Amino acid sequence: MKLAVVGATGLVGNEILEVLQERNFQYDELLLVASARSVGKEVEYNGKTYTVIGLEDAVAAKPDVAIFSAGGSTSLEWAPQFAKAGTIVIDNSSAWRMDPSKKLIVPEINGETIMMDDRIIANPNCSTIQMVLVLGPLHKKYGINRVVVSTYQSVTGSGKGAVDQMMAERAGKTPEMIYPHKIDMNVLPHIDVFQDNGYTKEEMKMTNETVKILGDENVKVTATAVRIPTMGGHSEAVNIEFDNPYDMKEVKEILSKVPGLIIQDDVANNIYPMPLTAHKKDEVFVGRFRNDESRENALNLWIVADNLRKGAATNAVQIAEFISEKNLVF
Repeated sequence: MKLAVVGATGLVGNEILEVLQERNFQYDELLLVASARSVGKEVEYNGKTYTVIGLEDAVAAKPDVAIFSAGGSTSLEWAPQFAKAGTIVIDNSSAWRMDPSKKLIVPEINGETIMMDDRIIANPNCSTIQMVLVLGPLHKKYGINRVVVSTYQSVTGSGKGAVDQMMAERAGKTPEMIYPHKIDMNVLPHIDVFQDNGYTKEEMKMTNETVKILGDENVKVTATAVRIPTMGGHSEAVNIEFDNPYDMKEVKEILSKVPGLIIQDDVANNIYPMPLTAHKKDEVFVGRFRNDESRENALNLWIVADNLRKGAATNAVQIAEFISEKNLVF
């Protein structure tokens, strides 16, 4: 197994390397790949020193798997070149997610759809991943017709510059502005660019990606994506309307059996999912289960996950693990 991490020096790239080490992912050779300004840089990782290489050299090396976290434009240009060389690309950007010829994968939900000839595999949006981990098994049991979700998303979702902006503001300094407004002590109902329909690109990602992953166009999703001044992970208030009546005890039993999903729902002892406790965890946490008393067959719940982990790095590594275990590399 020859493995490449593209965008290895970035925020998510660093997280991918941590996850690979923690999960003891087996490879024979590791290539750390980044943009021209980082080429030649030495990186200490897992007891070894690696020299960062460029994209052209990485393609020439013909890795078996390349995990991309280098932005959409880089992925659009380079992922096909890696694929042509025989590499399976797992891409963290939005470049390929809605391409009908590419799989959009959350391994626990639709990993079995990956086939030998899938050379570019898309990693979903961070907010979508944690939500569909809950929606998937419930949709199979009860049928979902509508989802209303409001997100509370960490500044880490915007990269290191956003974290620097928030921390500079917190320290009373004048920061380089990544957001159009101050983020510390504030809430921005604005993630990614606004579309013609008034929704942001992030909100439409959640809508469209959820339908694609669940494989059912009858599922309707409407989202409001909000940036808040936290760093531990993304939170979501989710309202689900089912086609059929559900039983709350059965809902929890179903979700308790989902790999990587942890129920935290003991309000008497103030136990519920929070970014603070989800930070650096690979799991998705769900709690605050409530029957929606305003709608028939509707359920409210609260989902939290570390967006750099399950929302990006961990999900990508899990796809690589799935590929390796199923011996899909040739």
